[in-house]
Amino acid sequence: MPSCFMIMPYGRKATQADPKLGPAEIDFNALWDRAYVPAIKALGYEPVRADQDTSALIVSEMLERIYFADLVLADMTIPNGNVYYEVGIRHASQKTGCVLLAADWSKPLFDVAQMRTIRYPLPEGDIKPEAAAAMQAAIKEPIKALSDGISPMHQSIPGYPDKVDPRKATTMQDQLAEQAAFQTKIRAVRAAPVAERMKRAQALIAAEGNPPASYAKALALLLMLRDCVDTKADWNVVLNYTSRLPKRFANEPEVQENRAFAVAQIGDDLQAIAEIQTLIDLAGSTPERLGLMGGRYKRLADDPNCAADERPQYREKAIKYYEQGMDLDLNAYYCSSNLPRLYRARGTEGDEDRAQATVRLAIAACERARRLNVADEWLRPTLLAAAFDLGDPDKADALAGEVVAEGQVKWKVRSVLRDLNASVLHVNDAARRARLSAIIDKIKTA
Repeated sequence: MPSCFMIMPYGRKATQADPKLGPAEIDFNALWDRAYVPAIKALGYEPVRADQDTSALIVSEMLERIYFADLVLADMTIPNGNVYYEVGIRHASQKTGCVLLAADWSKPLFDVAQMRTIRYPLPEGDIKPEAAAAMQAAIKEPIKALSDGISPMHQSIPGYPDKVDPRKATTMQDQLAEQAAFQTKIRAVRAAPVAERMKRAQALIAAEGNPPASYAKALALLLMLRDCVDTKADWNVVLNYTSRLPKRFANEPEVQENRAFAVAQIGDDLQAIAEIQTLIDLAGSTPERLGLMGGRYKRLADDPNCAADERPQYREKAIKYYEQGMDLDLNAYYCSSNLPRLYRARGTEGDEDRAQATVRLAIAACERARRLNVADEWLRPTLLAAAFDLGDPDKADALAGEVVAEGQVKWKVRSVLRDLNASVLHVNDAARRARLSAIIDKIKTA
């Protein structure tokens, strides 16, 4: 009987799915036993999974099974590093016989999202008989249809692996050289004096063509432009750039997120809220999108012109969205780091305990990111705000020096200062409050 090797996580794994769309956890062992095994057998294959060996499956054995299996199935429902790695091996080593599958609510990472994937219903994570039967019905015929599909490596590179046209390699070298030169230009703009960056950024956009030739280049230019903003009026330059992008680029979620953020920075928080909500409705919730929603409602609640009876409503909405974003991913500290000040401003029973819990959660997430060497320009500013939330002037002073040394652009510094000023209001010890206020003054004059 031909063999089918299954690539998938095992045990219970968190999904980080939007609670309205999918379960918080999946029992992948139950998914294998109750859904995949019966479906694979019904297709005439012997189902095999790595963790069925009595001994550990060493790397060489894993590679052999991926290479020699008549069919490989890969569950891409959650972004699991081992799964992605093993799929890449199969794509490179065999021309056919690799089929991707995922729950219908999942959001695969960008590169895999472009590949044809069989979607199956999975409303709950314990894989009860009804869910298993619905999944089997959804995947059997599509697996049969896609099992002869050509892998992306063999499809993209004619003659791969041993008959590749050398001229193709020369063309690719030219493209890589062009990309390296483009990235050098981006770095040069970022390294220029602050007062010159926007002008240089606009010149680079004009030189690189409008619109850019690829989405990667369009996004790189957009992020460069955003980071060159020096005045409120500069946000209109960002908006003008997004408005000139081809629809296929402008409709990408990351472009839409940055556009909505720019709309908020010119003062139209309600329009930004509408745009982010539309994006969530179309592409699903992420901590980033929910954080953007929370930030807009927080800004509305802090507006001096906000009506007294509307302020608590906006604050509640900010808390709701930040909490939802935090619950999606505890390691995404954007949302949790904003909650302590909102809880304290609300001041209901239990809010101080909530503030203490979320500030320590944000610190733990930041420290994890630091240990993993995650490149995030908001890491130190977030830790600085947390030090203020804890009323710790010694830690805050050290972190303030690091933030200033990083040379953050003005709009980011202004955003940080708003949070620090809000934190100081809730520090009861007069001496600590004075020291923290002095640190704010130091950042302003840096």
